[in-house]
Amino acid sequence: MALDIATIEVLVPVAAIVTAGWVFSSWLRMRHGYPLENSWGKSIYPKTDGEAQARVQLLTQENAELRAEVSAVKDRLASVERIVTDQGYDVARQIEGLRDARELAAATSAKETRQ
Repeated sequence: MALDIATIEVLVPVAAIVTAGWVFSSWLRMRHGYPLENSWGKSIYPKTDGEAQARVQLLTQENAELRAEVSAVKDRLASVERIVTDQGYDVARQIEGLRDARELAAATSAKETRQ
């Protein structure tokens, strides 16, 4: 069972493509945080070193700070929405009423000074 040149010319590129696909797939899985698998399908997690654990700790702390900030912004936004929706039209009507009263008072005092 000898392999001729034509068969070898087909098998080598196919083997190269399969290997490149496997390497690319493994790289994508590692990049996005999925565990690698051994030949039996068991997950293989990369070993963690002190630097990786410190990085995780910093990211966890930053995540907690950002969550607190988002919570504070949500509370402030709720207050602003309550102010705008509850009294917005009433306040505008009161301001217009005060302007009308001031204009009426100014017109009345102008008539009194002319007489």
